[in-house]
Amino acid sequence: MTVKPEHVFDREREWAGLDAFARNAYPGAMLGVVSGRRRQGKSFLLEALASATGGLYFPAVEATEAVSLRAFTAALVRQGVSVSRPAQSWDDAIALLFSAATGQPRVAVIDEFPFLVKSSPSLPSIIQRELGPGGSGQRSSVRLLLCGSAMSVMGDLLAGQAPLRGRASLELLVRPFGYRDAARFWGAADPELAVLLHSVVGGTPAYRREFVAFDTPDGRGDFDSWLQRTVLNPQSPLFREARYLLAEETEIRDPALYHSVLAAIADGNRTNGAIAGFVGRKSADITHPLSVLEDAALITKEADVFRRGRWLYRVTEPLITFYEVVMRPEWYRLESGHAEAAWRDQQADFLSRVVGPHFESLCRSFAMQAGAGLFGAPVGEVGAGIVNDPANRTQIEVDVAVLAPPEPGRPRRLLSLGEVKWGQVMTPQHTARLARARALLAASFDVSDCTLTCYSGAGFSADLRAAAGPGLILVSSGDLYA
Repeated sequence: MTVKPEHVFDREREWAGLDAFARNAYPGAMLGVVSGRRRQGKSFLLEALASATGGLYFPAVEATEAVSLRAFTAALVRQGVSVSRPAQSWDDAIALLFSAATGQPRVAVIDEFPFLVKSSPSLPSIIQRELGPGGSGQRSSVRLLLCGSAMSVMGDLLAGQAPLRGRASLELLVRPFGYRDAARFWGAADPELAVLLHSVVGGTPAYRREFVAFDTPDGRGDFDSWLQRTVLNPQSPLFREARYLLAEETEIRDPALYHSVLAAIADGNRTNGAIAGFVGRKSADITHPLSVLEDAALITKEADVFRRGRWLYRVTEPLITFYEVVMRPEWYRLESGHAEAAWRDQQADFLSRVVGPHFESLCRSFAMQAGAGLFGAPVGEVGAGIVNDPANRTQIEVDVAVLAPPEPGRPRRLLSLGEVKWGQVMTPQHTARLARARALLAASFDVSDCTLTCYSGAGFSADLRAAAGPGLILVSSGDLYA
């Protein structure tokens, strides 16, 4: 196995997949596709792979086809490829690329591939032809990796009737760091600080260095000051980053509408109808924006685990939620340099509307990872849902529902029902609500092994601690990072 360079943090699984692809002994060219939102370290990872294996790394830029071809030819020459004249077309260029290796496998990375496709739409078809029967790829050992951040473009490369569908031997999605890895990356040993940081910058690696001028909070007590000198500072690149994330998506034609949709979801409107009502449009009018935002990996659609067919939307990029809830209402004051006053007025909303829902998502991730070790049986699904209580004419929101894998002919087993509170000490009142939900769900689910779980960032009352044991699990923010 090619040794992962020390400067590449984590990414063990991604590196192992890329290395296996790079060393594959198949006697012909192979194609891999690497995608992911910007700032996740894709280029950093692929450049490290090319360097470690002696391969080609070509970072495309927005340019005309002629300019891109000259730059690509120059990159091939630097790799020692014999070129009699500059490539006049991508037909020539791809044939030259595949001639670069005919013995041992050799990596070739084309980064920001969507830039090339924009000026040369036929490029995927050319690559498909050269990989096919009679193409130059049949006599080559190049391991070609196409990488890009435009999620809609990269998703279409291998979809439906796309030319490259069925040609790729690797499809790698580079995601943000998980919440535990993100805490290690930021050096946040205090669980409370780790949750607050993740609620703002998530697990995006790039936000740890240049975007904050290498500034990290010096403990929980420095968090507020850190926000004011970085994210809320108009001189910081992070200040406008949430806006740029939308602007970079080519499918977004009406930024005001898309920002409004994101603001609706960040405000707690998670169904199609609620989002439409917040925006002031009909449900049919926001179907396309929701699809585009989902394709761009800026939101995700999650099923209500208790009501199949009912979907709940969630913003996946914490920085966007932070922007919509905290920054957008205070944009004028923030741009004017009054971050301290703006932050003072927005702290309550930050804790209730940003940190609270985000902590819920972290607790769901924790439950999925904890698995049988915590719940006594393999976990098949973790989600959230709403339980109707007709007798009391109300609804019970379950923040963390843990289900066992489905078994044919049997009701689905509920392993746990959980409630999450970030800034509130939990009491037996919370478990009573969960117990009521469990009783209501007994008609549709097997609840014989269903434990009640309280997740809290503020702690638990003495009587709730005394009740903990079989049937009741208490999870603190520290447990999430243990």
